[in-house]
This record gives sequence, C-alpha cells and structure tokens, in this order.
Amino acid sequence: MKKTVIINIVGLTPSLLEHTPFLSKWASRGKIATVNPILPAVTCSVQATYLTGKWPDEHGIVANGWYFRDECEVKFWRQSNKLIQAPKIWDVARSIDPTFTCANLFWWYNMYSGADYAITPRPMYPADGRKISDIYTKPSEIREPIQAELGQFPLFKFWGPNTSIESSQWIAQSAKWTEKRYNPTLTLIYLPHLDYGLQRVGNDINLIKKDLEEIDAVCQDLIDYYTTRNAQVIILSEYGITDVSKPIHLNRILREAGLLQIREEMGQELLDPGASIAFAVADHQMAHIYVNDPSYINKVRNLIESVDGVAKILDEDAKKEYHLNHSRAGELIAIAQSDAWFTYYYWLDDNRAPDFATTVDIHRKPGYDPVELFIDPQLKFPHLKVGLTLLKKQLGLRYLMDVIPLNASLVRGSHGCLPISLSESPLLITQQRELLNSDNIKAVDIFSFILQHLMN
Repeated sequence: MKKTVIINIVGLTPSLLEHTPFLSKWASRGKIATVNPILPAVTCSVQATYLTGKWPDEHGIVANGWYFRDECEVKFWRQSNKLIQAPKIWDVARSIDPTFTCANLFWWYNMYSGADYAITPRPMYPADGRKISDIYTKPSEIREPIQAELGQFPLFKFWGPNTSIESSQWIAQSAKWTEKRYNPTLTLIYLPHLDYGLQRVGNDINLIKKDLEEIDAVCQDLIDYYTTRNAQVIILSEYGITDVSKPIHLNRILREAGLLQIREEMGQELLDPGASIAFAVADHQMAHIYVNDPSYINKVRNLIESVDGVAKILDEDAKKEYHLNHSRAGELIAIAQSDAWFTYYYWLDDNRAPDFATTVDIHRKPGYDPVELFIDPQLKFPHLKVGLTLLKKQLGLRYLMDVIPLNASLVRGSHGCLPISLSESPLLITQQRELLNSDNIKAVDIFSFILQHLMN
C-alpha cells in the first residue's frame, strides 16, 4: 500500500484557507473539495464517520457524549474505541494487506483499538485531587521515552483558557517521532488549535489571523517532512465554525416547566437525569433531549419548538432522515439556528451552580462547555489566583481551579448544525488530483477516498 498521512485541521474552511499562505500555495498544486458533513457536525461523530464510512445510526457515535441509559449518567469524551460499532479504516486496510500499519495520533476513541500505534491524552488523577498531564500510548513502552524527548504533553495548552499552539506543535512532533521509529503506512494527525480560537472569537480574520499563521507553520513543517518520506498527504477538516451570539439554556427551560429534577449537595445543585422526566444533553449546536416518560414527548417537543433560536426538532421519523435513529440518541434532537448554540446550564441561580461549573472539567459536566476557554473577566487578579492555586498543586494539596466564568455570551463561535454555505464547509485537499472526481464529497465517502490513496 502507498504511504498516506491525514492531517486533520479542525475548523479549516475555504473562506479561511486563503489566509494560510503555505496551505493555499500547496492546495493550488492539488485539488480542493468541500465536504458535505453529517449531522451532528461535531468531533467524535465526524471522525467516526471518516474512519468507518458509516452514518451515526450505524457506528453509534451520535454526539461527543450522550446519556448512558443503563447507568442513568451523561458521559462525554469517552476514550474506548469499542464504542464505535463498525470496522475502522485500519481493520479494512489490514484485511487487504497484512503488512499495513496505522498510527493514530490524537484522533478520538484512541484507546484499545486495532491501530498499531496510538497516542492520546490520558491525565493522571491521584487520590489527593490533582490532575496531572499525561498520555496513553500503544505500545505502552513509548509513553516515557516520547515525553522524555519531546517534553511532557502540554495538556493544559490542549484545552482550557490557556490553550495555545503548543499542543498542536507537540502532536506534530509526536507524529514525526512515531514516523522515524515505526514508518506506519497510514498516519492520522489531529491538530485542534484553530478550532479553539474560532470558538472564542468567531470568524473575525483580524482576531484569528495569528492562529491561522501558527497552524499554517505547523502544517508546512509536517508536509515538508512527509514529502521527504515519499508520503501522500491529505488535508482534512471536520466542520466549519459559525458566528454565534445567542446561547440557549434548554435545561433551564425544562426545569422551569417542572420536567427536570436536581439533587442538592452541600448547597449546590446537580442534575439528576435518572429522576427527570426530560433533560437535554447539549453539544454545541445540537442537543439530545431524553424523555424518560414517553407520554411527555409531545409536551416536550412543543415546549422546545417554541424556544427562540431553535431551528428544528428531530422526532423518530426525522432522526431516520438524518441517520441519527440510534438507541443512544435522545427521543428528540434539537438543532440550533446558525447564530445560536446550546449550553448545559440547568441551575437558576449561579450561587447554587455545582463547584465544577467554574472549572475545566470535561467529564463531570453533563454537556459540552466552551466557556472553559475563558478566564472569568470579573476576577480582579486572575493570574495571582491561578498562581496560588498552582502552588497548592505543587505542594500536593487539594485545590479548585475555579476561574471559569458562568457567562455563556462570551462564546462567539460554534458548530454542529449543517453549514449555510460551501465557503463555511469543511474541506479536503489532495495532491492526487485523479482520485478526486468532484468539488464536493460526502463525509461518508472520506473512508473510501482514504482507501483509494492507500491503494493508489
């Protein structure tokens, strides 16, 4: 098989490509196509579709997180590859050529898969309450030497208010490190940097220009390197970011209607999904609405349809149309208008919000929270607070990094609904022009497109 590298530049669209000098020039020598995305256009669902060639109702990844009905718990950002209920590109390629090998570098569901080499974030959580940056690797023996050579993976630059180009640079270096030692047939590289800046400030070129230049430089380094390795390179993105100004708090609406149940702990409120008649699992511009009592489905639908900023409600028939009729999906699915997005907020008084609400905690929050990208602007001395808290961490003391605001209006960019124009769509770029027969490709066809490159 022909050596192939996929560089996933999250958030890159045709309208942004012209502001990346190297990538624009490189693309002009090849061929560009827009990608017709799936619904929802979110990381875990899109990546699962790219790697399997299946729709969400077949591979089961209906969002970045969902309600686990048998446990009555909402869980986001799970890691096991067993959650994807379809064969992956490496399984199919290896069945064709037993010598095929694959390196998965930070694409999601990257633990316990059939890929030969894997690196993904895996923090350590000691019993004293600390969170320590670390990674999971396959084989496990590379975990220590790669961090000894490249430095500890910069987890706190990967997500949170301190996100920076450093995490994508580390991932790019880990790809080159893996290439030198293992020479995989297929390498999957995830570069998230652009995505985070776009969620903070939207598509304002003046505000996002530095991020574009930084990710362009990382891609130049990677493409130049893999060119010397005689590899085919595919540039790919998952979705485009739309400018937003309207956060919608579905769970507060359901609570005020007497449909959502909370549990009080030490004066703070926790969502109790198992005891609720209905609740929403918010994921960017899409929300799965789980209705534990089927007799309330029509009432819930009428309530959510009346909310300003909700574009569409998918019922059982509509879920089939959008390939979301899977047991993990909510009884109803809400889709936001392009200028709106859904929060997970369920409390009615910020003083009763749970302690994790003002921290970076992607696993305890029952929904996606892009406000984690901001430090609370109302803090008088934020750097002093962060410094003192980090000192507690270094001393091995319990600490709470409660610097995240509860102001959803800070978020200026989101994704999840289908793009309103081709210029805001995800894209694909290849130098193998003969393999790309159209200016637009379906997300489910990315799988076969990668396979064509491998067999080219």
